[in-house]
This record gives sequence, C-alpha cells and structure tokens, in this order.
Amino acid sequence: MPSRPDQDFLDRTADRLAALPAVGAVTLGGSRAQGTERPDSDWDLGIYYRGAFDPDDLRAVGWEGEVGELGAWGGGVFNGGAWLTIEGRRADVHYRDLDVVEHAWAEARQGRFRVEPLMFHIAGIPTYLLVAEAAVNTVLRGELPPVTAYPAALRHSAADRWYDTAAATLAYAEAGHAPRAAATQVAGAIALAATQTAHAVMAARGAWVTNEKGLVERAGLGETDALLSALEATPDGLARAVTEAGTLFRHAVAAARR
Repeated sequence: MPSRPDQDFLDRTADRLAALPAVGAVTLGGSRAQGTERPDSDWDLGIYYRGAFDPDDLRAVGWEGEVGELGAWGGGVFNGGAWLTIEGRRADVHYRDLDVVEHAWAEARQGRFRVEPLMFHIAGIPTYLLVAEAAVNTVLRGELPPVTAYPAALRHSAADRWYDTAAATLAYAEAGHAPRAAATQVAGAIALAATQTAHAVMAARGAWVTNEKGLVERAGLGETDALLSALEATPDGLARAVTEAGTLFRHAVAAARR
C-alpha cells in the first residue's frame, strides 16, 4: 500500500525522472492528468529526452518492474517505456524523443500525419498522438514544444483520411464478408470502422486524441454497441448491419464538420 500522499509521490518521482541523463521534461498523462482517474488507476508518466537516452539509466534507479529498450514497443511514435511499481503504485513510463515530437508538430500544422500499428489499438495510432499528449498532459518538470490550437489543416486532412478509410473498411465488409455470412469479419470491420470514424469525428471537432479508450463514446458513436449486439449471422442481416453502421458514421462525421 502507498505510504506517501499522492502529491509527494508525484514530486519525488518526477524529480528522479527529470534527473536522468538526456531527459528534458517529465509529464503526467492518462486519466490522472484529465481528472477522470479511479482510486486504482495507474500513473502514466512521460519522459522526454533529447539525443541519446539509455534505458539502463532508468533501470539504475532501482524501481521494481520491467524497463524496455528503445523501440521495444513497436518503434515509431510509441518507441518504448517501462511498467513499474513505485512506492506501492503502478506506473507506466513512456519514452518520448523531443526531436520526433517537434517533427510531428511541424507535420501536423501542415495537415500531414501517418497511422502506425500498435498492439492493443484497433485502428492504430496517428503520429499526431505525440502532439496531442503535449497539448493535454500536465508538464511536471522541464518544458515541451508549445502546442497551440488544433491546426486547421489537420482538422480537414485527418477527418477526411480517417473517414475515407472507415468507408472503405465497410465497403469491403459488405462485398467480401457479408455474402459469406462471415459474422466475425463483419463484426470486426464494423468495430474497426467505428474507431476510424471516431478519429474522424474528433479531428473534425479539433479535439485531441491520446488513445482509443472511450474514443467511440466520445465521438457519439455509442449506438455501434447495440448494432453489434443485434448482429444476425446471415448474409442479409450482416449486409443490413453494415448499411446501418455506414449511415450512423456518415451522419456523425457530417455533424462534426458542421
């Protein structure tokens, strides 16, 4: 059990992380940064480094848990981190390269981004996730690149790209899976398209997204749950579900664009 008040724990932990070589900033993210945490929520901490960061320096602190190498979480945007227990509290530490963050912000201002696959994420993650973190997370130590308002160019490009991908996902499900009564594939396609559409809706609203948790609900697409619960494993039933999903998603994006 934690023996120290949360703020004392956070201050001590942030100080130790900020003292690691090459680390220029430390942030608090996740539910605790947004005030939506539960008593058992873990602590999401980001360490922003410049140049050569060595995970061995984090291991040397001596906290219990697993410290990954750079790139161990798939490389790209999500380039690694650690699962730790610090003073009786569960903490996830994410590695963030400041040069990469600054590049993602420059690209986002021009409306450019990539989508990368990431374990546990249905639709993958956009490279502007790094910018979203810098915008919404709490800086505990150091400084991050100043992220201003959601770029207008990104609102248009991200909404278009995510929704076009969702529409293509549904079109393939209707043509390739529904006629074969492939319920699993159709259900998966609708879930994927719902997540892609949710990204489109949030982009059109100019609202940052840092992960997929609660994303479908935030985007007003909760009706997808009922649609999937009532799925009929027949060609006609599956085709009807795809059509209903397409209508729901199209209206949600149109409303967000208005």
